[in-house]
Amino acid sequence: MEKQFRYDLQTAVVKTDKGLVHGYEYDGMSIFKGIPYAKAKRFHDPEPVEPWNGLLEATGYGYVCPLMDDERPGSDLGTPHRIGVQNENCQNLNVWTPACDGEKRPVMVWLHGGAFTGGSSMEQIAYEGANLCKYGQIVFVSINHRLNVLGYCDLSEYGEEYKNSGNAGTSDMVTALQWVRDNIEAFGGDPGNVTIFGQSGGGMKVTALLQTPAADGLYHRGIVMSGVQGGALFDCVGSGRQMGELMMKSLGVKTVKELEDAPYQDLVRAFKDMRYQLRPQKINSGETPCRNEFYLGDPLEVPFRKETIDIPILVGSTFSEFSGFGVMGLDRKNVTEAEALKTIEKKFGKAVADKTIPLFRKAYPERNLIDLLGLDFMFRDYTLSYLERRSGYNSCTWDYIFNLDGPMFGGQLPPHCADIPFVFHNTELIPSTQEAGVTERLEKEIFDTVMAFVKTGNPNNPSIPEWKPDSPEEFNTMVFDRKTGVRTNFDRELVKALSREYLDGMVEGILKGMARKPE
Repeated sequence: MEKQFRYDLQTAVVKTDKGLVHGYEYDGMSIFKGIPYAKAKRFHDPEPVEPWNGLLEATGYGYVCPLMDDERPGSDLGTPHRIGVQNENCQNLNVWTPACDGEKRPVMVWLHGGAFTGGSSMEQIAYEGANLCKYGQIVFVSINHRLNVLGYCDLSEYGEEYKNSGNAGTSDMVTALQWVRDNIEAFGGDPGNVTIFGQSGGGMKVTALLQTPAADGLYHRGIVMSGVQGGALFDCVGSGRQMGELMMKSLGVKTVKELEDAPYQDLVRAFKDMRYQLRPQKINSGETPCRNEFYLGDPLEVPFRKETIDIPILVGSTFSEFSGFGVMGLDRKNVTEAEALKTIEKKFGKAVADKTIPLFRKAYPERNLIDLLGLDFMFRDYTLSYLERRSGYNSCTWDYIFNLDGPMFGGQLPPHCADIPFVFHNTELIPSTQEAGVTERLEKEIFDTVMAFVKTGNPNNPSIPEWKPDSPEEFNTMVFDRKTGVRTNFDRELVKALSREYLDGMVEGILKGMARKPE
């Protein structure tokens, strides 16, 4: 069937609470890009946008938050990227919908990756929402919001007007969710069935919103993909006064108002200089949510909020995340047992190797022993801790691992971001996902699982084996692979055995990297 395109003054016109927006239709979907949901002064809470007259064109992506480092073109094989136009006026969102009618379809709101410092709603090609809507019959929303020094610079000690500057980016997200509540029905969506989901930093944003009272009632389920993190990415705590003092000193100014007015690149330079000095001392230096009355803190360190403890959550990660790059260049398929043992002992030491090798064989019998070198234990370790705590309060917490090797390099361990195209039903857009007889089947399993969860709060569906929720004693992990299935308590000992030896050192390395001397 040929794909139809329509764009005229009668097509894809929707009335929002601020005025009419004008999108376009393509392949049966109505698409709107760059709709403003707020405005904001630097370091201040978001404010309502002014109503407009006539049609607001919503046919191109809006501004993305300015980044602290220049973007550079990269490979279009693994995670094809796009570079957006940067501007501080970045509070905008995009909507894909099967129809702007009276139907109340489930709504999915995407929170992009990039920790709390980078990324955008349009950054990855796999973020396109058309297939989600087409095959899932849902309404999809992706948002841009403030990041880095603009979104997470705690200047609260410098006046009431800055009291939540350390969470300005999260406050943007709450405002975007309020826009969804107030407007999504006109786009064919159900404001009473909203799933927030994100990968990496986007997953961290889901866990942050669960701990943000102002977001209560604006969403009803959550999906966290490779997004439970701690260590270097824990909350900002303590006073931000030194942060402000050092930034003002670096810029040669005396007030926060002057920081507000400083050119962005000068502000970034001052921010990096401050971070270089404070980060090694573990003093509040921004870039992550600031614990206060707006945001109550990461539940790996503070209690879960009782108001959101019964929100169904699906939490997952990939087999290797970033660890898999450590085995690139090795001919994994032809490494002998003796060579694998020698290499593992060299990396981990004989005592750790002797302890972890039997656990790895038991957890992943289908894998080559050398793959132990590429096993992620940092994301998974924090995820296990999160699951153990949260599942003790409810029976609506599920977890998964994406375990399918990709075709790159003759069989690449599944890295960070590998599951995104499958969740979005966008593998057709990503060359490195393609494997005949495998990709399409696994995409259906994952997509059907996500759609079941979004529509009912339970991921069970005919495409996968029966799946029970987690409990503190029993983790029922769905392992998505060539043969998808549930494995119960299969990797807890393995992950703990590795992470306890190396996690602290890795976190210190990340801290040092984030605090590197600015050029």
